[in-house]
Amino acid sequence: MKKHAGLFANYTVSPGTLDEAFSEFPGAYAAYDRISEEFGALQQAEFERLNQMAKLSFLNQGITYAVYTEDGGGTEKVFPFDLFPRVIAAAEWQKLENGLKQRNEALNLFLADVYSEGKILKDRVVPAALIHSSAHYVKQMEGFSPVGNIYTHICGTDLVRHTDGNFYVLEDNLRSPSGVSYVLSNRQVMRRTMYEMFNRTMVEDVSAYPNMLLETLQSVSPQSAEVPRCVLLTPGQYNSAYYEHSLLAQLMGIDLVQGADLFVNNDLVYLKTTRGPLRVDVIYRRIDDAFLDPQVFRKDSMLGVAGLIGAYLKGNVTIVNAPGTGIADDKAICSYVPDMIRYYLQQEPIIENVKTYICDRPEDLAYVLEHLGELVVKPVDMSGGYGVTICDRLSRAELDAVATQIKADPRNYIAQPKIMLSTHATFIDEAGTFAPRHIDLRTFTLLGQFRSQVLKGGLTRVALKAGSLIVNSSQGGGSKDTWVVADGSAAPSQSQSQYQGPFSSSSPTDH
Repeated sequence: MKKHAGLFANYTVSPGTLDEAFSEFPGAYAAYDRISEEFGALQQAEFERLNQMAKLSFLNQGITYAVYTEDGGGTEKVFPFDLFPRVIAAAEWQKLENGLKQRNEALNLFLADVYSEGKILKDRVVPAALIHSSAHYVKQMEGFSPVGNIYTHICGTDLVRHTDGNFYVLEDNLRSPSGVSYVLSNRQVMRRTMYEMFNRTMVEDVSAYPNMLLETLQSVSPQSAEVPRCVLLTPGQYNSAYYEHSLLAQLMGIDLVQGADLFVNNDLVYLKTTRGPLRVDVIYRRIDDAFLDPQVFRKDSMLGVAGLIGAYLKGNVTIVNAPGTGIADDKAICSYVPDMIRYYLQQEPIIENVKTYICDRPEDLAYVLEHLGELVVKPVDMSGGYGVTICDRLSRAELDAVATQIKADPRNYIAQPKIMLSTHATFIDEAGTFAPRHIDLRTFTLLGQFRSQVLKGGLTRVALKAGSLIVNSSQGGGSKDTWVVADGSAAPSQSQSQYQGPFSSSSPTDH
């Protein structure tokens, strides 16, 4: 382990983990020494002053998130942000970017196939029963092709780095992936607080994301208007991601609307304004399928627009992401993405999945029940880290209860090996010092009618509780700025890029 003085004098890497700033491993960012030395040289009082400045900046901007309790209650808190950045060398990032584009292309082809000919189901590469039993399958999408045949305009893919030094895909988020507002806000605060370090480091820019997103939205307009009218549909100010909705709408220069601001007439969607109705071409929705249209889905929805799906299926408005994309972020179906890549693209996956056991498969279920104490069990369609059970922390009675739960509804669960997420030095306010905390990375891939783009950086999420592997902000996690930097980077060695990792070894359920 690298030794440092000052703020990092007592920093110790936990046994059995890989620390991205202080461990030696293939593909590590070569210039981390310089950045950690700059932080380490700060006096305690000076660093705490900078830390306080960052917190105040978040508070003044109203950057908050909701932490929910088991009884359904919630509390708004200022988003925790750590000043020590997570750095990824440009050469390694390029490989990730290629892999993310590959993955999103395959997912999009999969959705287009499933809702039309269903070739991948007929060829039994993906089980048809798994698709049609998904709560997110939208029958109305059968036979319909959206503009450009694009379903997955925005994909949030969660990556983790394991102790072998490689990144793996944990899951995809395709319905309405959130978190990009924190990427933009983190960078803004970082520039203000650590501007001298920024001036000395060639960090890839993230501020272009709103323009990238707007370009993506406009590219799928159903009519050739000179400037397509795009709106962002939000559930309203009480939604936990409302800050993100309002920020993105503001930065893109489009209207932030709620369901009551829109209406449908003759299968066209209009925005109510003081100048009269204005036709809407593209709706970037941040509400779930079930609430989009009370005439088609939930009749009690007050969030959507009556007649919206009819207008969509007539090709008069584009909904981003397309309804029905939720089948592809069902965690059971996510495990088949490597097979989708091989099937549609005739390529090997650039980024491997974390090994996943689908409890709906009898052989997988038997393996899971036999090895339950070694695994992490997850519901297939919950997000935010909710419902995740890390089984090696449970008593025998608790394990038996989990087994009973799985057997009662195997379609609803998957299991994965316990992944020892990489750690990163994080300042812990209560202790007044840096300590290792587990991290992951949410990336953002955009697919428009003319090109695919990946935000160069993404959101590094931090599990602030010691030893915790749950990084989600809704459960008290924080974040770091993610720097993609060319300076000092080195391409991963050939042996590293071909390393199979711990999740691709043969097992009774390989497909």
